[in-house]
Amino acid sequence: MSALTPAADPRPGNVLADVLAPTGTDASGVRAHARDAALVVGGAALTGIAAQLAVPVPGSPVPVTGQTFAALLVGAGLGARRGFLSMALYTLAGVAGMPWFAEASSGAAMPSFGYVLGMLLAATVVGALARRGGDRDVLRTAGTMAAGMAVTYAVGVPYLAVATGMSLSEAVAAGLVPFLVGDMLKALLAMGALPGAWKLVGRRG
Repeated sequence: MSALTPAADPRPGNVLADVLAPTGTDASGVRAHARDAALVVGGAALTGIAAQLAVPVPGSPVPVTGQTFAALLVGAGLGARRGFLSMALYTLAGVAGMPWFAEASSGAAMPSFGYVLGMLLAATVVGALARRGGDRDVLRTAGTMAAGMAVTYAVGVPYLAVATGMSLSEAVAAGLVPFLVGDMLKALLAMGALPGAWKLVGRRG
């Protein structure tokens, strides 16, 4: 008999958190809510830690960080609702003064704040795609990560232009082009990590 319960069946409709942190048959839903709260806080903390892995980019006010990668993994691992809540917590706490944006910064005044808003939406999109099986194999994971990164830049680059007075082309040159190679590497990591995690989950059955 499978070691996985029906609720933890690794098929489209579940995300990794549903399988790796099941709540069993708690009729009251207390354990489910407690689990979800812990996952939301944990996802925000992971993003804040990854944001401190920062490398300045000459000529750009936006550093290369692990922040975006963490946000997309949070979305894929937790699903759209919990991913959104996790990134909303990360965003609101950072605006309130928690120094866990890139390079231990906080607040909404920095030119790179648009990327934080973009990551909030990106985690939601990636989470929705993951719940439809978008993180189960290499090709689908590549598409899911590309969608998440596109959403992040679609918000972050125009925000950068407005915040700094750059033209849109200047903002693209400063806030998009220098990060493409790094984003490809992040996508490759996700293409190995997420399908690999699902394979391990399947072997538990």
